[in-house]
Amino acid sequence: MTHAPQHRIQVVAHRGASEDAPEHTLAAYRKAIEDGADALECDVRLTADGHLVCVHDRRVNRTSNGRGAVSALELADLATLDFGSWKDREEGPDWAGSAADTSVLTLERLLELVADAGRRVELAIETKHPTRWAGQVEERLLLLLKRFGLDAPPPDEPSPVRVMSFSARSLLRVQEASPTLPTVYLMQFVSPRHREGRLPKGVRIAGPGIRILRSHPGYVEKLARAGHRIHVWTVNEPEDVDLCVRLGVDAIITNRPAAVLRRLGRS
Repeated sequence: MTHAPQHRIQVVAHRGASEDAPEHTLAAYRKAIEDGADALECDVRLTADGHLVCVHDRRVNRTSNGRGAVSALELADLATLDFGSWKDREEGPDWAGSAADTSVLTLERLLELVADAGRRVELAIETKHPTRWAGQVEERLLLLLKRFGLDAPPPDEPSPVRVMSFSARSLLRVQEASPTLPTVYLMQFVSPRHREGRLPKGVRIAGPGIRILRSHPGYVEKLARAGHRIHVWTVNEPEDVDLCVRLGVDAIITNRPAAVLRRLGRS
């Protein structure tokens, strides 16, 4: 079954094509670009010496052959680790490659990859919280985006970058420093204050988890009626893609960009 939706749903590769290759590695993001993803999602954390790296967990234990908190390690320490050895090669044989493909990925390197993609590829950057570097993550992020000319998109043009967070305070810091940069409020559940479609001040994109849509499909209409766009995470199953299409969401964040594109009739 494939769909021809009335509007084009953006397909966002969650931590890259992370079903096929180790998450947050060059291998995963290159695969996502090859698969045709419209955008790449990444999580960012700050190292002890001030570098933004693409790592989801507070500690590196799950996704590398090392141990310790990202915030307590310097970039040189992280560069000695293998962020691909945990992944079952039988599940994702396409990612096997050089050590650089599974080394720690800095946000700067990911921005370079996107700049060289040869087509428009957007970025959805999630700031992770809580963190010992409160406020510094957003500050370093905006400085890096400024180096690439991405920190202040014109208000009348679609931005190639958006910042996402479960923390309303983090998004407020971004808005105050760069008012035209889009922000996405991520939600694991719908709190009473947001039940009728309200979002934190200044946020125009809602980021509900797929479980919210399964349990409360009418919430999408409330968000849309309030003038918000809806980007849903993490959508991997065909029936969930179908649900997103029926409800008219704006973006699907998925570990399986190629499969979702096929389901949407865009392969």
